This record gives sequence, structure tokens and C-alpha cells, in this order.
Amino acid sequence: MANFESHRFEYIITDHPSFESVINSTKPQTIKWGADPSAPDLHLGHAVILNQLSRLQQMGHHVHFVIGDFTARIGDPTGKSSTRPALTEAEVKSNATTYLSQVFKCLDESKTTVHYNSEWLNTLSPTDIISLCAKVTVARMLERDDFSKRFKGNTPIGIHEFLYPLLQGYDSVHLKNDIEIGGTDQTFNLLMGRHLQKEAGLRPQSVLTMPILEGLDGTQKMSKSLNNHIAILDSPNDMFGKCMSIPDTLIIRYLSLITHASPTDIQATKQQLDEGINPRTVKLDLATRIVSTFHCASDATSARDNFINVFSNHAIPNDVPELSIQNQDPLPILQFMCDQHLAPSKKEARRLIDQGAVSINNTRIQDPNHQFIPEPNTIIKVGKRKFLKITP
Repeated sequence: MANFESHRFEYIITDHPSFESVINSTKPQTIKWGADPSAPDLHLGHAVILNQLSRLQQMGHHVHFVIGDFTARIGDPTGKSSTRPALTEAEVKSNATTYLSQVFKCLDESKTTVHYNSEWLNTLSPTDIISLCAKVTVARMLERDDFSKRFKGNTPIGIHEFLYPLLQGYDSVHLKNDIEIGGTDQTFNLLMGRHLQKEAGLRPQSVLTMPILEGLDGTQKMSKSLNNHIAILDSPNDMFGKCMSIPDTLIIRYLSLITHASPTDIQATKQQLDEGINPRTVKLDLATRIVSTFHCASDATSARDNFINVFSNHAIPNDVPELSIQNQDPLPILQFMCDQHLAPSKKEARRLIDQGAVSINNTRIQDPNHQFIPEPNTIIKVGKRKFLKITP
């Protein structure tokens, strides 16, 4: 039986005299967590919360996972300096279909109820919406840091953006959940759930907030839009390689937030680093733990062996993707990289070449206008982890 680890949470906001006695009791609590399908992939930033939800399920509690298919069409303004572009209903539905398989890599499906908040938000009448808006003042909305900054900076704020925290809070009213969990950047929205539950005559939910995980750049919040993320659906080799690229200063943070390492393990690792152990050695173990969480132990071992073989021994991976090309006409490297998804754009492909990150048969390409003949067994390498082999 897992135990509640209060030290992993940033804040615990509750009306219970002793929250730990409630969460450690045999009475199951209903715990809400929501995610808007604004992109098809979840990443390790989401896994910070998923890991704690998994632990709470092991303690006997039940998770209500809310897919915000309605609220995604508004766009969460949290942390945004401008109005988010609206998603179409088709985009939201497409993104939402990928979420469940990713979430259940961490959560126990038998202890999870999945909801789509369009189920109840679509039924609200104009009168209901006006009544909901009447429960919160504009002054209260402007207490939000992002709204306040935009207001002071004369940056437009759409009225519909004020609706977002209200509708997320209404999810809690509808579900009557006992607890809601989210990142510290969601604190305003989570507290709105407490406020609206009180207004509805319900016991206000307890709020648990988790620290925000920095991305691979080491500074900004992990985000797909910033391309500093590790996706839950990444292959074992890609996930392992990305984990090895995190800054040394974030090793303990990733170990604490992404894995189930005990406080004793975390302290022992910190001591090793303080005593001068090579951080790469520690990251090998960290990457193995993380890949094991989202894949399996054998996949993690294989990814570890592949990483050591490729990056320490400068070998070529065993599972290099192959591309059959029978035409021997010269190919422009920029267009080839884009066509084969080795770079998202010609601009990015050019940047990679300028950085010396592109090679053909171990010869570094320096000219973005370079053309090459796609002979059999030609190996194209882009960055540290992308390889492509030409076959007849």
C-alpha cells in the first residue's frame, strides 16, 4: 500500500483540520484531474501529476479524468501573454483520441472514470452562463498574474478568456469531487473550483498543486510548442536519448518529480553528485527509470544499451529506419531532410547544418545547398539521435 507523500506537493489547500488523516483513511476520495486536448501528445510535464494520481489510486482513491473537449475550444489563458488561437471541434476530437492510451500508461483504468466536459457544459443555457459569471467579479479575475500583466500592458483580453476558469471550476461543481490536482500554474483555476462549489452549497474541494517541470532547455516550462519536451509516446530510444540531454542541474528534480524514487534514494543520488560522481552515470540510471515507467524494463535496458553503443562507441543503432531509393539522381539535402521528417522545416534544416549537426556517412555537411547521391547503405545522421539508412 502506497503512502501519501506530502513533500512532493507544492501546496495543499484544504478545509480539513488534518488532510493527511483524510487521505490516509480507508474512505475513498474522488480526485479530479483535467487536461485540454490542445495538442495530440502528453509529455513528462503531465506525468508529474499522473505519477501522483497513480500513487493515490494505490491508496484506494478514485480518479476522475476530465478531457476538456469543450474548454479546449476556448483555450486556457494560463501563462499566456496573448489570446490563444481557437481550435476547431475536429482538431479537439482528433487530439482527444490519443489521450487515453497515454494516460493509462500511468493510471489504473479500473480506478479511473473518464469524462468529457462537453457532456455538461454543452447543456448550459445562456441564463446558466450569466448566473455563473455573476459569482465572480472582474477584480477577482484580474488577480490572476497573466490577466493582470496583460491588462497593465494594454494587451487585449477576450471576454471568453474570463470564462475559462469559471467553466473549469464548474466541472468541479458538476462532479462534486473531493480533491482536485494540478500544476502550480493552475492554482487560480483550482481555487475557482473551490469557490464555485461553496457557492453551490457543496463542501469545497481540497487542492493539491505540483511543481512545474522544466523542459530540456533547463529554464522554461516543458511544452510541445517550445520543442523542449519529452513525449509520453516517444519511442524508448528517443525517450532515453532526450532524458540523457537534460541539464545536470535538473537531475534531482526529474528524479523527484518523474520517478517513484524514495526520499532515501533521492538523497543518496544528491550525495553522489555532491561528491563528484560523473553526472552522466547518474543520468543513465535516471533515463532507465523513466523509460521503464512508460514502456517496460526490457525496453529500457535495450534503449540504455543502444545509447551507450551509439554515443559512447560512436556506432550506428541496430534499428536505423530504412528508406528505399532506386533513383540515383542527386538530392538536395535541405529538401530531403524535410521530406523525411528529419527536420520540421527548411529553416530548421539549415540551422542544423550551420551547427554541424548533419552528416552523411560520417562526413559533416557544411553547405546547406549540398546535394548527395542516395547510394545504397548511405547513412544520414541529424543531431544526436536521428539516423536514416538508404537501401536499394
